[in-house]
Amino acid sequence: MEAPSEISELRERLLTSSYPTRLSATACGPRVLDSWVPIVIFNTRFQIGLPPHVFTPGGKRRPPMRSFRLPVLFSAVLLLIPCSQAQTATGETLMLNLPRTSQHAVVTQRIGLTDITINYHRPLANGRQIWGKVVPYGQVWRAGANENTTITFTDPVTIEGQALDKGTYGLHMIPGENQWVVIFSKDSASWGSFNYKQADDALRVTVKPQATDLHDALAYDFDDVKPDATVVTMRWDKVAVPFKVHVDVNAVVTAGIHKQLYGLNQYYWEGWDDAAGYFLANKINLDEALKYEDLSIQNEERYDNLMSKSKILEAMGRQQDADTFRTQGLDKANPLQLYVYGRQLQGDKKQDEAMAIYRSNAKKFPDSWTSHLGLARVYSAQGDFASAVKEGKLSLVGAPDANKSALEGLVKRLENKEDINR
Repeated sequence: MEAPSEISELRERLLTSSYPTRLSATACGPRVLDSWVPIVIFNTRFQIGLPPHVFTPGGKRRPPMRSFRLPVLFSAVLLLIPCSQAQTATGETLMLNLPRTSQHAVVTQRIGLTDITINYHRPLANGRQIWGKVVPYGQVWRAGANENTTITFTDPVTIEGQALDKGTYGLHMIPGENQWVVIFSKDSASWGSFNYKQADDALRVTVKPQATDLHDALAYDFDDVKPDATVVTMRWDKVAVPFKVHVDVNAVVTAGIHKQLYGLNQYYWEGWDDAAGYFLANKINLDEALKYEDLSIQNEERYDNLMSKSKILEAMGRQQDADTFRTQGLDKANPLQLYVYGRQLQGDKKQDEAMAIYRSNAKKFPDSWTSHLGLARVYSAQGDFASAVKEGKLSLVGAPDANKSALEGLVKRLENKEDINR
């Protein structure tokens, strides 16, 4: 037996809206009550009225009953409503794990080290008028379907410039024709917006809706992703609602570094060097970076941390000290490290310094394949392609198999009298 139209309409409204719902059994007829089964109604108030004379499944006449109200908790209340099978308000059976009309989705975006996760259900427009009808203007809406739509931040963020602590929040919205209110509620475990209380708000922001292409299924996307920010956009039907999330990445990373460096990482040179390298690359906390590099060197003096200290000192304007540690670092370098450093200098457009490093490498390690490759670059820069080809082929002899294909390409370019430094 098909469910009466009034019950179907109830389910439809419960799927996405926050209307208080009134249901009357008169539309079902007295004999429909031959099949009494439970239905879950998720609402703040529910009214049911029975007709003056109703027959029970045993055929006995039931006395008249006045309409009454039932307060309903956010989880569910089981009411005996005549329909063909035990179902939830959204059409799924009560006890079994079966597909839901509004399917579940989870999307995550990492900004720096901070994860933003939205957990929601995706109702379908199905040709209905969504805004102002299925979802009314001016009323709190669950921003999805079924359980609370939730948004989780693993670190503090700002939303449209306003601070919000890390945590999981119930995500609600108040639609409007010209502006929307986006609500982050400390209550993230309710069913929809039916038990929403403004007192639980952690933050409210006002944003402007935008027109968009038709989206039959509601979706959340992360748009305009940058190193420290993204725009979260809800799209459904032909409306998009964006709000900007910003993360203080350097603050998050610095806090993480402080925690990590006082575990086992403090006993290894790499941890202190990595931390100092992050500060240097982002031009922050240079005094702390220098301190960390000294601790790295105390653990084990290496080419890597000596060169890093040189770069930090240079960034601090201490060029003479920087040159001293650069010389110490180069003295500890192996042939591959010297060649890579030469390529870094070329990347910084310091060609003369790079050529000097290649010559120094060949003098210090004459049999290394990287030394021959460096000399091939020196001769190529001078236009002596015959000598460059010779050095390139010598480099091929000693190079690891993984590098030979690339080297063969360089030798072919030299044979064609092409400068491999360009």
